[in-house]
Amino acid sequence: MSEVIHKRDYSLLGTEGKLAEEKGLVSADWYTCPVPSKRLKELMKRKDGPALLHTFIWFVLLAGSGIVAYYAWGTWWAIPAFFLYGILYVTPSDSGWHESGHGTLFKTSWLNTVMFRLLSFMTFKNATVGRWSHVRHHSDTIVVGRDPETPVRPPVYYVLLMEFLRLNGAPKEMMKIFLHCFGRLDKQEREFVPVSQYRKVIWEARITMTLLLGVIVWSILIKSMLPVMFIVLPMFYGTALSYLITMAQHLGLSEDVLDHRLNTRTYYMNPIFRFLYWNMNYHIEHHMFPLVPFHALPALHKEMKDDCPAPYPSLWAALREIYSLLAILRKTPSYCIVRPLSDKARPYRFGPQDNQEQQKYG
Repeated sequence: MSEVIHKRDYSLLGTEGKLAEEKGLVSADWYTCPVPSKRLKELMKRKDGPALLHTFIWFVLLAGSGIVAYYAWGTWWAIPAFFLYGILYVTPSDSGWHESGHGTLFKTSWLNTVMFRLLSFMTFKNATVGRWSHVRHHSDTIVVGRDPETPVRPPVYYVLLMEFLRLNGAPKEMMKIFLHCFGRLDKQEREFVPVSQYRKVIWEARITMTLLLGVIVWSILIKSMLPVMFIVLPMFYGTALSYLITMAQHLGLSEDVLDHRLNTRTYYMNPIFRFLYWNMNYHIEHHMFPLVPFHALPALHKEMKDDCPAPYPSLWAALREIYSLLAILRKTPSYCIVRPLSDKARPYRFGPQDNQEQQKYG
């Protein structure tokens, strides 16, 4: 028998946030795997070389696919050509935006800033709003009423389908950026963006909107869709892989816990997908130690794996689990997967009350 469906308020403006605070879930001490401090310090070392090489290879692939798409324009070959270009445009830019927002992509600070600004434009994100939203996502991961990136339960299935072409999220983001141009942040954004950052939000939005309008005017003047196809529309037609990867991060896992092993997935990927995703498939590792750069996440995974649930063997294995969950969540929204730990692992930390094990090990 399905449970009586009680829809929780996933906004940051309702009572759930206050309840989370009363339960001790807000900005709390999270469980961390026992990685030796000397080794962790080594893994946290930032470098320019790996990201420069990664970015160079990505831009060469993007340019190459763009040239093929350009010459295929006007033929049926343009469909697969632009699909490939879109995947190469969106997936690395979304993941690279995330990593550069942490300031861990490069050792050199200005390189992180330049990359973050560029990728914010490419992904239709306001850089400052996105950065502060993600700070909250890390401090209160999947805490209902606190984390603006928490997957809603039960899932809205038509929205899930629309997001394969980003038909729900992109228009909303563009409307927000449009309103930012006039100094208007919505109430949820005001919950996590400091007042001191509002002016920066406004000017970022104005620059983004000017650039987007410039691309559209360029297309009109030359009477060709190509500028829009290469710069604006990839975030619609090329978003499928990025969306599937993002879906696998947290969907169907525990809410309101203080252990990233319970609310985050790590899964193995083939080398091509892992390159496009900047190693973010090691997502438990990233959430637990967010200052470890992308290039060191495989090594961090080796240090942590005995204390974590077994990784999913592939992205598709994680997605198969998620798809099987969708029907369950429709009838039983509170259902979540708790994966078994090995005998070597410490017990899960479900909340502030079960912190004895954490204190025992220090």
